[in-house]
Amino acid sequence: MKNTLHILTGLALALSLASCGKKEETKAAAAAPAAPAGDLVEIALEFPKPMFIGTPVPAELPNLEKADPSKVVKSIMVPKGTTNLAKGKPVTSSDSAPIIGELSLVTDGDADGADGSFVELMPGKQWVQIDLGAESNIYKIAMWHYHKQAQAYIDVEVQVSDDPEFKKGVTTLWNSDHDDSSAMGKGNDPAYVETNHGRVIDAKGIKARYVRLWSYGNTSNDMNHYCEVQVYGTPAK
Repeated sequence: MKNTLHILTGLALALSLASCGKKEETKAAAAAPAAPAGDLVEIALEFPKPMFIGTPVPAELPNLEKADPSKVVKSIMVPKGTTNLAKGKPVTSSDSAPIIGELSLVTDGDADGADGSFVELMPGKQWVQIDLGAESNIYKIAMWHYHKQAQAYIDVEVQVSDDPEFKKGVTTLWNSDHDDSSAMGKGNDPAYVETNHGRVIDAKGIKARYVRLWSYGNTSNDMNHYCEVQVYGTPAK
């Protein structure tokens, strides 16, 4: 069992959300995406209702960020014409036969954490992958794991590529694997307790067709869950 059932460190270190410290070949900077140009518009994110039941039990991870409601991202500024490109798009996974739910739930536009609204993958290191259908300019990615319990997901990584096998041209946008236990390179992004607000990742306009999200169980059990992933962007020209 991985060494992430950890020594209590008192909700330590909200680490930088930047991409420094990742493998050189997977740094977002390596792709040098152009900054969004033209008029920006605000898109308000739609949050499901809070689902916590009972008294939350603090997750114990050495890189767990301290919760700060003032930092919740409630809306995003993106170029005009940006939409959720992931809605209704096909989803594949390292676990082709989920224990609970269907993979299509990942892109159905519903981030609710109730029964029937999430997919549960087998234990261990697993991924889900979204095919946007064509190369796209990706500005923001919003993701929700199972948020009915106060738990953090382990070794969360978000990658993009034009290669469906993710063997070349891979850029890592988020990596919370602080000790390289997933053998994909250490990351400096924080682990965080799941809530109905999910997590928004800045993709900085990078061009890619496929989005792959990894996790390695959570602080409550070894399972992997997804309620919703939204990819905000525009078709690449």
